[in-house]
Amino acid sequence: MDHIIGQQAPQASGSLMQDPLAQGQAAPQASAPLIMDGSQATFMQDVIEASRSIPVLVDFWADWCGPCKQLAPVLEKVVTAARGKVRLVKIDIEANRALAAQLTQIGLPLQSIPMVAVFWKGQILDLFQGALPESEIKKFVEGVLKAAGGGPLPATELLQEAAVAMETNQPAHAAELFSGVLGEEPENPKAWGGLIRAMLALDDEEAADAALADVPEKIKDAPEVAGARAALELKKEGRKAAQEMEEVHARLAANPDDYAARCELATGLNVAGKREEAADELLRVIKADPNWNEGAAKQQLFRFFEAWGHDDPATLAARRRLSSLLFS
Repeated sequence: MDHIIGQQAPQASGSLMQDPLAQGQAAPQASAPLIMDGSQATFMQDVIEASRSIPVLVDFWADWCGPCKQLAPVLEKVVTAARGKVRLVKIDIEANRALAAQLTQIGLPLQSIPMVAVFWKGQILDLFQGALPESEIKKFVEGVLKAAGGGPLPATELLQEAAVAMETNQPAHAAELFSGVLGEEPENPKAWGGLIRAMLALDDEEAADAALADVPEKIKDAPEVAGARAALELKKEGRKAAQEMEEVHARLAANPDDYAARCELATGLNVAGKREEAADELLRVIKADPNWNEGAAKQQLFRFFEAWGHDDPATLAARRRLSSLLFS
């Protein structure tokens, strides 16, 4: 494999490697573009030498390959969003047949394209075939960066910082970070969901409504967006319930089995951040009459779960109690 990728080129004059890979072995310039067209004449410089300082993704394609044309813009988008952590070199295998033949000899499956190989420190680190969706390509690049010690993608870093900001009661800062992600990745569902929740934490329902309206149609049903939408709806309902809380308590004092009032109380408690107490009220209704109002209490509890997040401690605890009630 060493001679194939140009580390120890064979001396035989008839070797194909003499021409395709032996040229341009100078180290890449710092100003080299992150996305470029490569060739067998520049492969050593653009890929092998460049990979000694940065992971280089090589996109092998051909003009007759439809999936290649689908993959290219998505791949370029992910590489651009990486902000210099990786580089992309595009190789037309038809225009560079000698190079393709040599790389095929070392095991690269260029008979089936599109195929993307990653070079790191002069060696092939990983590869994938086919026109993968953007989410899968991001995961692939994240894996490459982890293996190369380059840290996560910039958007991932911002999302992590935003999550910490939300956990430490800094929703304004979190909103800035989520907006920063959306500036780079306008179809990132985690960033949209986070932005809506940050607006809710700032008690700005109007801004949350506006953000929800701006979510691209393609990701409107993503779990992160759906959860934020549920949180927004519950906040509106809870605000109304909070205004009527005195009446609700009076109704329950007069009739503890007023399940409608108990569901309203649960909504108000949820808006006040009292998740366990909110779940308690609904579970009390479910225990007494699981089918009351066509299972309204259970459906409301499911909405809470979606809004809180399925891994939230309050969700996990209430779900266990619900299972015990329904299946005991």
